Amino acid sequence: MNHCDIAVIGAGPAGLAFARGLAGSGLSVTLVERSPEAALAEPAFDGREIALTHRSVRTLQALGAWERIPAAETAPLREALVLDGNAPVVLTFAPETRGAPLGTLVPNHLIRRALWESVQAAGCAQVLAGVAVSTVTAGEDGAGLTLADGRTVTARLVVAADTRFSEARRQLGIAATMQDFGRSMLVARVAHEKPHGGIATEWFGHGQTVAMLPLNGDVSSLVLTLPAARIEALMKADEAAFNAEVTRRTEHRWGALRLVGSRHAYPLVATYADRFVAPRFALVGDAAVGMHPVTAHGFNFGLSGAQRLGTEIRAALARGRDAADPGALRRYEAAHRAATWPLFTATNAIASLYTDDSVPARLLRGAVMRLGSALAPARRLVTAQLMQATTP
Repeated sequence: MNHCDIAVIGAGPAGLAFARGLAGSGLSVTLVERSPEAALAEPAFDGREIALTHRSVRTLQALGAWERIPAAETAPLREALVLDGNAPVVLTFAPETRGAPLGTLVPNHLIRRALWESVQAAGCAQVLAGVAVSTVTAGEDGAGLTLADGRTVTARLVVAADTRFSEARRQLGIAATMQDFGRSMLVARVAHEKPHGGIATEWFGHGQTVAMLPLNGDVSSLVLTLPAARIEALMKADEAAFNAEVTRRTEHRWGALRLVGSRHAYPLVATYADRFVAPRFALVGDAAVGMHPVTAHGFNFGLSGAQRLGTEIRAALARGRDAADPGALRRYEAAHRAATWPLFTATNAIASLYTDDSVPARLLRGAVMRLGSALAPARRLVTAQLMQATTP
């Protein structure tokens, strides 16, 4: 039997960031992860480029992870454009301060590796890797895990960071609002003839959504959203056919596109837990809020949620309370819900509207684009949210 103060299910970015944030607190933390330790130490490239806000960069700096990410692998996001089909109106989001980027693009696997290395350097958590969690229990009298190999872990608090389809959440009887968009997204790095200028583009076309995230050089991360069957066909296409098809789908806006890395596909499903906490139990990361990627905030919410929960736990300890203090958990839930719910609902509404090709929806999209273009204060508000230049 393994006993600890806090057991964390999932050693992804949110779980690692939460554990690292408790370094020096005096709490014993055990991370349980089904992936083998080698995969945690050297995560495979998964195609995802994370648009980190300023706040997230500061969080990674405070956790000792940012310095472990090679600067040459990061790329500034200077400006963002939103297009609706071939409509002439374009929404532009740019910082008011000249030269300041909206955010920074960093490969997901490098962030994961940096957080893992930081946790290892701090020695702040025991890691049980290569084993799944079979059973989760949490209540007033205590909490614990039963692992697939028969081992048990008892804890004062269990924190689940085990994806948006969290099995731990389900076992604790916490429902989640789930919106399946009925589509999949393909992500791949592509080289292109025309320079991107550090500008990200979100282009809502008829029957598809294209995002181009600017990386170093004349290379971007292509994020293409289509019905699952079409994504599957693109995943299987030979390289020449793939290049021709994505060039066609982007209408040569960036010139000819050429695949320069591996292809990855993900289903588009957004989730939001009905509760983030229960007695001696809390959700962080995608287990709490699984965002649609259109606003690029899912990863950032994962980091900020881990930071909020850690801050409340430290405050409870300073008052002589338990690590699973009910008041601390409630305050975490209230703060994280206030920070995430408005953007979660707005993101889903945007994604639904801009993937609906009916005539009424297309008319409404045009009206929204024209209104957004005309209202500079609204664009500044959205830009500030994208940057998260201040810590709420």
